Amino acid sequence: MEKRSWACTVITQLCLCFALYVALNLGQPQTLINYTNNAPPHLYFISVKGGFRPLTQQFHLLKQMEKVARTYKPSFVVSSSELGEYDPLMQNATQHFPSLRLPWYTTYTTTASKPEVQEVGCFAKKIKISNGRTLDVIGVDTELLQDSALRGSINSNRNNQLRWLIKTLEANSSNWRIVVGYQPLVICGENKEQMKRKQDFDYLNHIFQKLSVHVYLSGQDCTSHAIDGGVAYIGNPGPIEKEHYSVFLNGYSVIKRELANGFLLHRVSAVEIATYYINFVGEVAYKTVLQQKGREAM
Repeated sequence: MEKRSWACTVITQLCLCFALYVALNLGQPQTLINYTNNAPPHLYFISVKGGFRPLTQQFHLLKQMEKVARTYKPSFVVSSSELGEYDPLMQNATQHFPSLRLPWYTTYTTTASKPEVQEVGCFAKKIKISNGRTLDVIGVDTELLQDSALRGSINSNRNNQLRWLIKTLEANSSNWRIVVGYQPLVICGENKEQMKRKQDFDYLNHIFQKLSVHVYLSGQDCTSHAIDGGVAYIGNPGPIEKEHYSVFLNGYSVIKRELANGFLLHRVSAVEIATYYINFVGEVAYKTVLQQKGREAM
């Protein structure tokens, strides 16, 4: 009888230890990829669709991003946003989440953000990967680029943004080039509005291919990616059609659509860029890998 009681005690203790282990690891991001000691050097960064969200969803998204940031130590965050430095997601991240107090590179559109002094180009950053290899991350105001593409000329004052982009790409020769904008450039499903935008941006697509852009990151009305002419078009999840709500911007009430609460984790090495979509519950929904020369491996 005593022997049986001893065995029950041991089993109970083991169960308690297992329960404690589960409790401590609950909510931690799952391992995305395993490396050996011979793996090439790499860096991580996060990209996300900025903009307005209900506060509860915004903070839930930021908590998921913080968990990933603690595990993978990203070097920076890229936000596809209309609002630039006024993006509430970036502001709350850097104020309330220590692991997300990283460099944030945020796009804007002239209509939404209305900067007092209009600058040409949102940002252009050269980031070291390893062993002399570098990554260019270039943010553009796609609203101006769309206007330039429609005009079909690069000589007017409205085309300063396009000239700046071409000059920036021609002046840099990094191993990887990523352009970031707010608007998507490729068709997403059967969305007719997206199809129209793609036609408007045909000239920009040609520039990307000619000047060796590897990735275009944007907001998107669905989670998607596409390879066209060696360029990977990757979209962070965009507005969901339902659940409209009102916010106030510059004293005016604005109706906004709810944004999907997901984001992308990117791993950049000398030979490939791996992208992982992290969904609302912190799971990897899909993965895509872009290799040098525009080859894709799933």
